[in-house]
Amino acid sequence: MTPRELIATAAIPGGAEMRLFRRGGDFMVVLDRNELMSSRMSGSEEALATLTAERLQARPAARVLIGGYGMGFTLRAALAAFGPQARFTVAELVPEIVAWARGPMAGLTAGCLDDARVEVVIGDVAASIAAGDWDAILLDVDNGPDGLTRAGNDRLYAAPGLAAARAALRPGGVLAIWSAGADAAFVRRLKLAGFAVEEVAVRARSNGKGPRHVIWFAR
Repeated sequence: MTPRELIATAAIPGGAEMRLFRRGGDFMVVLDRNELMSSRMSGSEEALATLTAERLQARPAARVLIGGYGMGFTLRAALAAFGPQARFTVAELVPEIVAWARGPMAGLTAGCLDDARVEVVIGDVAASIAAGDWDAILLDVDNGPDGLTRAGNDRLYAAPGLAAARAALRPGGVLAIWSAGADAAFVRRLKLAGFAVEEVAVRARSNGKGPRHVIWFAR
């Protein structure tokens, strides 16, 4: 088996450390013993964008906020799925993630960060949500409603965070949230926040295989 090679590390606000590994042509980002993302599993991250675009077909000039760049799968899918008039803001908390995208993972990035429709903001996505006036907010900043990466992410999924997201959306807008698994308590919180909720199970890999992930679409 090809050995895993440590390429770089990055500190997450709050003290945790992410590590970027490469094995052959594959990349993976690891926190402690948890694999946060892998270039081999892009299907559900792409679905976060494509399924949201399907729900906003009547908005060719949509303003879309993507929380968490990751490996860029959601952004690249969004650029293809939304119309040429759409505009995208990517909020990424960890600057090294963007540096890795332009450096060792430039092949995966495929120039998406340089698209004229894209603005990259280094900072907490909560601040970008508060700016408001979004047609869609796509959140993939953690492993789901439980803050695995950093405890501060929990507030995005708590009642005040959901209320802020609802207030930031244009009428009929969509809050789409990626999760590694189902969470009935979180669905209840979404409904209590005033959202109509749709839960969709999506395979992790783009070929329809791999573990099942969950995306919630809240309108």
